[in-house]
Amino acid sequence: MYTSAKPYFYGTGRRKKSVARVRLFPGTGVITINGRNIDDYFGLDTMKLIVNQPFTTTDTVGKFDIVCRVNGGGFSGQAGAIRHGVAKALLQADETLRPALKKAGFLTRDPRMKERKKYGLKAARRAPQFSKR
Repeated sequence: MYTSAKPYFYGTGRRKKSVARVRLFPGTGVITINGRNIDDYFGLDTMKLIVNQPFTTTDTVGKFDIVCRVNGGGFSGQAGAIRHGVAKALLQADETLRPALKKAGFLTRDPRMKERKKYGLKAARRAPQFSKR
């Protein structure tokens, strides 16, 4: 596995309740998430596509290996968090990629979160069933 003695670029990505700590190593495009291969971690191809979006946007496919730790949330939020982290790490690697990543919206932290449950309600906005009698 990778040791911290190797030079790498770092980025932290967040989405919903997920936090991803992403390290980019110069390499051949191997993606490791929580010690597992991306194919083992994400079953859906759409999730793999989301993770790889910053590379396809900047034409850097196959130039970096990703090693990341992600926790919290579900698979969709985790994929979004990894994408955000990869985009921030790519900026460390090459600052000239900023316009392309910014235009695609990968550098912006998605602010949409789950709304809190309010008292007197069954969920955030779901009221108890109304009955006349």
